[in-house]
Amino acid sequence: MTTDAKILKALRTASSSYVSGAELAASSQISRAAIWSRIEELRQLGYDIEASPHLGYRLKNSPDVLLGDDIISRIEKINIIGREINVFNQTTSTNDVVEKMAVDGVAEGVVVFAESQTKGRGRLGRMWHSPTGKGLWFSILLRPTLHPPTAMQLTIAAATSTRRAISRFTKTPAIIKWPNDIILNGKKVAGILNEISAEMDRIKYAILGIGINVNQETEDLPDELRNVATSIKIQTGQTINRCELVASILAELDSEYNKIKEGKFNTIADEWMQFCETIGKQVTIRVGGRIIQGRAESVDADGCLLVRKTHGHLERIVGGDVILEK
Repeated sequence: MTTDAKILKALRTASSSYVSGAELAASSQISRAAIWSRIEELRQLGYDIEASPHLGYRLKNSPDVLLGDDIISRIEKINIIGREINVFNQTTSTNDVVEKMAVDGVAEGVVVFAESQTKGRGRLGRMWHSPTGKGLWFSILLRPTLHPPTAMQLTIAAATSTRRAISRFTKTPAIIKWPNDIILNGKKVAGILNEISAEMDRIKYAILGIGINVNQETEDLPDELRNVATSIKIQTGQTINRCELVASILAELDSEYNKIKEGKFNTIADEWMQFCETIGKQVTIRVGGRIIQGRAESVDADGCLLVRKTHGHLERIVGGDVILEK
């Protein structure tokens, strides 16, 4: 953890109380003069930190900017996901950045954010609208010890973690639409893209791309998306602290990823099915040139959707476009 992350963590832990310069210096293992210098740098970034000659420092407000140290300081415990966080002002796609890192041999757990993307993408090559400073657009590098057919476990874990965190902030139960959408009051608020590089018997690496509409107003959404997409702010009427939200998501996903590594995917799948609107519904799924119709019954041990077709055959669906029948 960097010095700035340690300082912010200590100030947040103290809540509205002061933390002395001596305490910050001791916990960061630097001088009090160096602490003062770091505090000044944080102020330049927009952090409102009050200083008292006799009491020390107190964090009053944080800016609406993404800062890796800020996000890390908000996570109580990091096992893998979030051990390194990089924030770019603009990229083509955060998945592109993480893919290069993966090829270069970077360890799993790194997370890359962008304040905006020029070529953000969703599933099946679709564009993802990524306005500057309004949402959360980020990708996570994982190197799971999984076979390629089980890659959907990662998507299920990401959807469950994202849904849980969004529901906590909105006080409204978000739901999941298989395979990768998070729905809030009937409209899409987030999406997940899982891209893998694999050999015959193992996944070399996986990149989880997550896009969340956080603080967009209705006018920020393209006209063609306003009937199907929304943001947390549109639904709640409140501006959300993006660092606080994503810290919650990363903490949840870190825990769920650990369950997958321990062979406990079934516990994730149970929660996923509880909040998935697809389960129990009649569905039409387009997979390439095929059309599959039936009743979505559950997910299997690999995270794939099981659909009972009209003649009774149970078909395993790895991916596709899903339409829920009215």
